[in-house]
Amino acid sequence: MTVNIAATAASPARTVPRGLVPASVVLGGTLLSLIGLTWDIQWHSDVGPDTFFTMPHLFLYAGSAISGLASLAVVLMTTANAKRDRTIDPMVGGRAVGVFGRTFEAPVGYLISGIGAALFLVYGLWDQWWHGLYGFDAVIDSPPHIGLLLSISITMVGAVMIFAVARDERWGVYGVAGAAATLLAFSMVTVLGLRALPGGPVNTVSVGSAFFSVMILFMGAYVLKQRGGALAVGVIVAALQAVFWWFSPWATEVYADATGLPLRDYAEGIPGLPNMIPMSLILVAVAVELLRGLPAWVAGAAGGVIITALVPVQNILVYGRNFPAIERYLATVVVGALFGALAGMLGRRFGHMLRHLAPAKEERHA
Repeated sequence: MTVNIAATAASPARTVPRGLVPASVVLGGTLLSLIGLTWDIQWHSDVGPDTFFTMPHLFLYAGSAISGLASLAVVLMTTANAKRDRTIDPMVGGRAVGVFGRTFEAPVGYLISGIGAALFLVYGLWDQWWHGLYGFDAVIDSPPHIGLLLSISITMVGAVMIFAVARDERWGVYGVAGAAATLLAFSMVTVLGLRALPGGPVNTVSVGSAFFSVMILFMGAYVLKQRGGALAVGVIVAALQAVFWWFSPWATEVYADATGLPLRDYAEGIPGLPNMIPMSLILVAVAVELLRGLPAWVAGAAGGVIITALVPVQNILVYGRNFPAIERYLATVVVGALFGALAGMLGRRFGHMLRHLAPAKEERHA
C-alpha cells in the first residue's frame, strides 16, 4: 500500500476552533455548579442542616471558581494583546470593552461571567461568616444563599453570551443550547424566592417557573438562525432532569453514609431540583417552534398556560398531592398566561440582542 505523502502534507491539520476551549471551561464550571446545587437541595431535604464545607457546597464553589478563573485568564490575555497593539479576536467572547478606564480590555461575554464569579466570592465570604455565626443551615434560601444563586446565574448568562458570539459555528450552536439549558434548570431554584411574596390566590412559584422557562426557551429559539433552538434547549433540560432524578437521591445517601449522618425518618428520596423543572418543557418548546410565525406574546401565553396548568398534575404524579382548589388553579393559569406573554416578548428581544454579539464576517476573517 502506498501513501501519497504530498497529498498528506498538503491536507490541512485539524485545529481547535477559536474560543472553544475557554468557552467550554466556563460552561463546564456552570454545569459543576448545577450539580452541586441539585445535590445541596437534596441534602437539605433528606438529611437536613449543613455546614460551609460540605461536598455539595464545594461543587458549587469549585464550579464558580473554574468559570471565574477562565474568564479572568481571557480578560488578561485580551488586555495584554491590546497593550501590544495586537488584533483582538472578536470570536473569543465578543468585542472587547474597556474596564476601569480601559485599564483592562474584556470581551463582553467573559466580563459578565467574571462579574458573576466575583460576586460569588463576596457572597461566599458572607456565607462562611453566616455559618460561623449560626452554625448549621436548615434551609436552602438563607440570605447568603440567595446571593450565591443570583451570582451563579449571572455567570450562566455570561456563558450564553460567550457561545452566542459563535452562533454561526457548530460548536457555538451546541454551546448556546447547553448554556441556556443550564441557566433554565438553575433558575427553577431562584424562583423559590417568590414564596416570600403575598401571592394570594395565585401560586407565585408556578408562575415564576413558567416565566423563566418561556423566556429562556424563546431566547434559545431566536438567538440561532435555524429553527429548533427552543426544542434543543428543552431536550437538554429534559436530559439533565433525567440524570439528576437518579443522581440527587443517590449522591445524598452515599454522602450521608460516608459522614455518618442518618437520613430523615420522613425522607422520601424524591428528587428536589429535578421535580422543580416542569416536565412539560418539551411540549412548550414544540409550541414555541410551531407558533413562531405568530406574535411572540401569543406563543408565550400558550407556554405559560401549559406550564401552570400541568404543574399540579406533575405534583400529583410525583408527590401524590391533592389537586388545588379550582379558584386558585384557574387564577394561577390566567396569571401564568399573562406572564408567559411577557416572557415570550422579552425572550425574543433577548435572543435578537444576543445575535448582535456575533462579529461581522469581515471581522471574523480579519
